[in-house]
Amino acid sequence: MSMTRGEGGRGDLSGGPRAKCRGRFGTVMLEGTQLTRFLRTVAWLGLLVACRLLVGPDTVSAISRQIVVAGNGPEQPVIRELGMAFEKANPGTAIDIEWDKNLKPVQMVKSGRAQIAVTGMSDPELKAIPIAWDGVAVIVNFANPVNEVTSEQVRGLFTGAIQRWSELDGSDARVEPIRRPPDRNLQGFEQILGIGDQLTASTTVMRSDDSVLRAVSGKATAVAYMSLSAALEAQEQGIPIRVLMVDKVDPGEPTVKDGRYKLRRPVLLLTGKEPDALTEAFTAFARSTVGQQIVDTMFAAYTTQAEQTEQA
Repeated sequence: MSMTRGEGGRGDLSGGPRAKCRGRFGTVMLEGTQLTRFLRTVAWLGLLVACRLLVGPDTVSAISRQIVVAGNGPEQPVIRELGMAFEKANPGTAIDIEWDKNLKPVQMVKSGRAQIAVTGMSDPELKAIPIAWDGVAVIVNFANPVNEVTSEQVRGLFTGAIQRWSELDGSDARVEPIRRPPDRNLQGFEQILGIGDQLTASTTVMRSDDSVLRAVSGKATAVAYMSLSAALEAQEQGIPIRVLMVDKVDPGEPTVKDGRYKLRRPVLLLTGKEPDALTEAFTAFARSTVGQQIVDTMFAAYTTQAEQTEQA
């Protein structure tokens, strides 16, 4: 596996330079929870020996040996581990990962520079394979006394209808909302709330999760939204933020998976309408039992509406 890693990696608040690491499994720095996930993947590799036939020996010999998976969001650790596990199960194949906050993965697939784009938004020109659910966290500084909000209050915070925290029983300070660029995976947050064309002009725009975490942890009046998995990991690392309860539902993997927590987005693999055999094999692996076990270390494994109804 070869990998390009930029500021999009989670848990890195240094804003350090972009680095390229090349090798069969990628050479990257693994710290904290990333190391824990890596060790889990190593344990799963024994399972993968028995899963060698996921794509079948005849198919493996017929498919091209290399594909490029591109992304710019918080999904990088899971995609890396899926790539490592797939290569282990299918010797001779290579899953190259191109990842940076400034990449435009959908355009890369359309132009042929990548075979798979990892995103949270579908595209009518591409085929979408859902592999996970990721909650969207509404976060504030830990010193902010506000603990929970309603969906309507979330709308108010980002549209300017609520301008002071005292309106939510907080301090008498001005609300300073932070939003994300329209090309980011979290664009669906604004669509869920129906506020895409109503956002206050004074909203600060920040591209990466790391930038958002620095801003919110350093400013008691800020409010922002980001990947729930990234926000929960930041809390585990001691970053002083709070994830707000929304509509009396505590955000977490169970409530995201069964749909009770409404602020969520799908994690999608976008391919061409007629993907090659290796691309199809990798997306099928991501949806397989073993692939979903890997996905579940960071996100909620994907469930359909019917499955969510059964779980309720």
